[in-house]
Amino acid sequence: MHVADRAPRSAHRLPPFEALLDDHAGAVLRFLVRRVGSVDAEDCFQETFLAALRAYPRLQDAQNLRGWLLTIARNKATDLQRDAARRPLLGDEAAASAATVDQPAESDGELWESVRRLPSKQRSAVAMRFVEDRSYDDIARAMSTTPDAARQNVSAGIKRLRRERA
Repeated sequence: MHVADRAPRSAHRLPPFEALLDDHAGAVLRFLVRRVGSVDAEDCFQETFLAALRAYPRLQDAQNLRGWLLTIARNKATDLQRDAARRPLLGDEAAASAATVDQPAESDGELWESVRRLPSKQRSAVAMRFVEDRSYDDIARAMSTTPDAARQNVSAGIKRLRRERA
């Protein structure tokens, strides 16, 4: 093969998509964890790379692939936060959680009776966590608090339930 037969190499040529994923997955995931929390970050991460994969064939140049991926990730995180903001507010969610707690299964009646006696924040947090299987970030949004406060409410409620049942 002669030198003249080779295609000129561009400094900004697109790498294979797999290499892009290998090179930038960590940075994108860390960004999303900071932006939306660890529970929702995985979904946003997958959506980010699916969108990137769809758009990759149309991309012209690899000059700033990390920035391009982080822009997609930011948009996916914003979409997730907008969707969460459209959900019912604290009053509706707390009422739904309390209604669930008020109708226990036969076998767990004693336990749920104890849950009903918890202070309202602890009762709502425990119900959202264990009845609705919601993340701490989701509980925090529903209760207009921080994820740490949501964890604390769940933890305090569980400790109190354990003390009562011991």
